[in-house]
Amino acid sequence: MGKFVLFFWFYNKCWGGFPTPAFLCIIKKTSALHHKETEVTIIKIQDHYITEFLDLKGIQVKKLERKEKGIFLHITTKAKTQNCPCCNNKTNKIHDYRTQTIKDVPYHHQMVYFVLKKRRYVCKHCNKRFYESYDFLARYLRRTTRATKGILYELFDVCTKKEIAKRYQVSTTTVSRVLKMVSFEKPKLPKVLCIDEFKGNAQTGKYQCILVDGKHHKVIDILKDRTFAYLQSYFSSYTRQERKRVEYFVCDLWSPYAEIARSIFPNAKLIADRYHFVRQVYWAVEGIRKEKQKSMPKEQRKYLKRSKKLLLAPYESLKEEDKQAVDLMLWYHEDLRKAHDLKERFYKIIKNKKKKEQREQLDCFIKEAEKTGQKAFLRLASTYRKWRGSILNALSFPYSNGVTEGFNNKIKVLKRISYGLKNFEEFRKRILLICN
Repeated sequence: MGKFVLFFWFYNKCWGGFPTPAFLCIIKKTSALHHKETEVTIIKIQDHYITEFLDLKGIQVKKLERKEKGIFLHITTKAKTQNCPCCNNKTNKIHDYRTQTIKDVPYHHQMVYFVLKKRRYVCKHCNKRFYESYDFLARYLRRTTRATKGILYELFDVCTKKEIAKRYQVSTTTVSRVLKMVSFEKPKLPKVLCIDEFKGNAQTGKYQCILVDGKHHKVIDILKDRTFAYLQSYFSSYTRQERKRVEYFVCDLWSPYAEIARSIFPNAKLIADRYHFVRQVYWAVEGIRKEKQKSMPKEQRKYLKRSKKLLLAPYESLKEEDKQAVDLMLWYHEDLRKAHDLKERFYKIIKNKKKKEQREQLDCFIKEAEKTGQKAFLRLASTYRKWRGSILNALSFPYSNGVTEGFNNKIKVLKRISYGLKNFEEFRKRILLICN
């Protein structure tokens, strides 16, 4: 013998496939060995489900219409005593009515419109006529507050203003107005400050600057220029006590950044980005490979043409077949063999975790690079001598501009799909919204 009670909705087809809970059916079934009994009870429930679904306080839905343009909901509110905006006296006298169509957030890829019956009150004391206020509708606007919030939330994604405007049936100018409502406070300087430039092509210039918190991986600010004068004036707006908080300053091998770090941040250790100084070794080896390839006869050029990855990869990580191919290339070309040996020595410097040995090995590496007499390695040695302390800091501390390059990639995507953003303020706000 067993008993169970089953509850289910009995509904009709309604707006957008949303069920109409007209009745609640309760089925009670009792089963025994020789007899079966089923009892069904139908209870009518309240019909304010549309109001609950819309989640708007104080409204009443009078009628629902489905048209080609979208879904139209005729709504009204209860009359309440209002305060006069002129003399602040209370009044409940209605002067007249007016119907206004208001845009709401889309539902099931269809626009939703509220046809609101607005009341205009008249003050008994000063004869002032005014409209009642609504929680879901801002003054002078024909879209709901949550529609404005929806447009703002769309700006957090990597998409164009035109796409957002089409989704909410507004103009791109309206989307720009919503974006202007966003404001950001002056950011605090972090412990690890990463700086890099990107090609924004905004109205302020060809290059813009991005500041990133290297520890918490957040974009701090977007600067309109990367020149030394502008960076100095920007960072000088912070107090000396605030600038002392920066303990690590991460940048690429561009001299103005190093000058800013030394002159503005007294406690910061300058760290050169690993990618930018490691690729100097790659460029030197690749430059020698190209020179040797050009000097060879056409029939033999193919042996060096597709050997870039083999020569740049760590020798120990190669397979036996690849090692034999590399050995053959190095046996024919002495300059290439010296470049390859220096590259392998540099990999050992990177892997070495003892600071004293790292310092000695780096100095020895720079001297050996100068002895080669090759232009590529002479240029590399000059760069490494200039940035020696920053390179050693990069090998000692776990901070780099890797996260900054990731944000730069998002900026490039936004710029590409938007076909460029000339207005710097809009560009800056979009980047801060998307990246944070």
